[in-house]
Amino acid sequence: MGITNRKAVPDMDRDDLIMQIADLEREIARLPEGTVTRKRIKDKDYFYHRVTRNGKRTETYISFESVEDLKDKIERRKNLEKRLKELRSEYASAERAEGVVQKAGYKTIVRYGRNLEAQIASVKKYKKRECYSVLRDYIFGDCNDKVLIVYGLRRTGKTTMIRQVLAELSDDEFNKAAFIQITGRDTLADLDSDLRILEDKGYKYIFIDEVTLMEDFVEGAAIFADIYASSGMKIVLSGTDSLGFAFSKEDQLYDRCIVLHTTFIPYREFEEVLGIKGIDKYIQYGGTMSLGGINYNSDIPFMNADKAEEYIDTSIARNIQHSLKIYQYGGHFRSLLELYEKGELTNVINRVVENINHRFTKNVIESTFKSHDLAVTAVNLRRDRTQPIDLNENIDLDKVTLGIKEMLDILNKEEQSIEIDEDHMIQIKEYLTLLDLIMEIDLESLPRVNAKNTITVIAQPGLRYAQACAIVTNLLNDIKFQELSLHERQRILDRLLSEISGRMMEEIVLLETKIANPGKKVFKLQFAIGEFDMVVFDPVKMNCKIYEIKYSKERIKDQYHHLTDEEKCAMTAHAFGNIIDKNVIYRGDSLILKNKIRYINVEEYLKSL
Repeated sequence: MGITNRKAVPDMDRDDLIMQIADLEREIARLPEGTVTRKRIKDKDYFYHRVTRNGKRTETYISFESVEDLKDKIERRKNLEKRLKELRSEYASAERAEGVVQKAGYKTIVRYGRNLEAQIASVKKYKKRECYSVLRDYIFGDCNDKVLIVYGLRRTGKTTMIRQVLAELSDDEFNKAAFIQITGRDTLADLDSDLRILEDKGYKYIFIDEVTLMEDFVEGAAIFADIYASSGMKIVLSGTDSLGFAFSKEDQLYDRCIVLHTTFIPYREFEEVLGIKGIDKYIQYGGTMSLGGINYNSDIPFMNADKAEEYIDTSIARNIQHSLKIYQYGGHFRSLLELYEKGELTNVINRVVENINHRFTKNVIESTFKSHDLAVTAVNLRRDRTQPIDLNENIDLDKVTLGIKEMLDILNKEEQSIEIDEDHMIQIKEYLTLLDLIMEIDLESLPRVNAKNTITVIAQPGLRYAQACAIVTNLLNDIKFQELSLHERQRILDRLLSEISGRMMEEIVLLETKIANPGKKVFKLQFAIGEFDMVVFDPVKMNCKIYEIKYSKERIKDQYHHLTDEEKCAMTAHAFGNIIDKNVIYRGDSLILKNKIRYINVEEYLKSL
């Protein structure tokens, strides 16, 4: 199969405009409409929020303190609506410039034939993600009566995979394929009308992008399976709105859909698909398919703290807001909408990500912010055996902390307008789990076998590393820090980034090992003194492997002294069976020592999973 003798037409401008239009529509949806009016009653001013919908006017009283904030949001909405109008005009011009005219009778943006060829022009050189096989098997397999849902956060390869499968269609198949781009103005009735036209014309392969932008998608999603997939159409629904798809999967499309998640991108895919090698690069940028490289495209969402914060807001927080705002099933997560509308959801997410163990507890958010990364680095620098230094005496800690807070949009309790409770934290954890952004790792203890706990790891390392970059930026801007010699400054920055990278590498190894071993138990094991960074327990074979994970290229005895501790090994063997392997995962070359301690290169290990 494959396309022959088709002339590719560049379509990146139109695609970029479509994405901007969709983002603006979502932004506008969360901002208030209407006007602020003032009434004078008995020599006292009262303010009201006036909104007119469907010819009916309503007025809601607002406090004096809320007036300016509401006015600013209404004004922002008007400015965004003006910009949206301009973008729609630009899009129409781009369509006309390419000779693309929306055929009469279609109510949504439907692409096919020569217009659809432009969708695949830029992806022929790209390598395919591992999960691409699910999409390919659905399109070319015998699966009937079901739709395929492709969802994940922005820039994780959804649209690219759709274009790649379009490129695999034969000429005859391609002539029966259509791509529908949904906008916030479209309704399910509009889409149903267009699908009927396409069905009458013999179209078989239908790809519907950003389908969850339709406000009535969840309530009517069954039509895709019941009417169109059951009649022989292959229907692929894609988008970033994970909660909307989750609702439809449990209700309208229950047992009638195949789900393909794209958010989690393991190291081996990062190296193989993007063509970029190295655990350090993965730590810095891992999490999306947007790092410019040999085999892929060229935007870097985690390049700095500002871009990371924008990604959190547009890809995560706005994802939550959109889901809760338009779906009647959103009541369970309703308190998160309140956080978002007050502009404080990003604050909570960033506070959790910055916390060393990413704990989803109320006290993490309520405590006065102190950078854990900075604190740990300061402790270790004071304990340095060769060149100890007191970091806190060489920086303006309050000023640096304030700068980090501002860059990451972090608020202390007294700055928050909403009282954060445990329900908020539970719901945020549920939702980030739904987005495939986090995973729980068990924390076992010996000899206290009942002292069980968990740690939460972040599946997008670049998001976490961007916070480290915020610390570095604020240190470099600190006048007191600049009084240190260049050598001292660099040593401190290297130590800071090394500390953070070390913890992140440990999280990456734990996360990917757990995902790759569903039949085994993967956990950290703590003792009264010391710990094994990772244990992989096979309950069927009743044996285990123990690991230390070190962010180092060097080999020293201290790295494995816990692994050779007879008492720790005896307790572990008693609880989890015979220890068949003792390993140190690090950044150096793989080899086996005379004492049978195995050193494994981290990149080789992750690619072997």
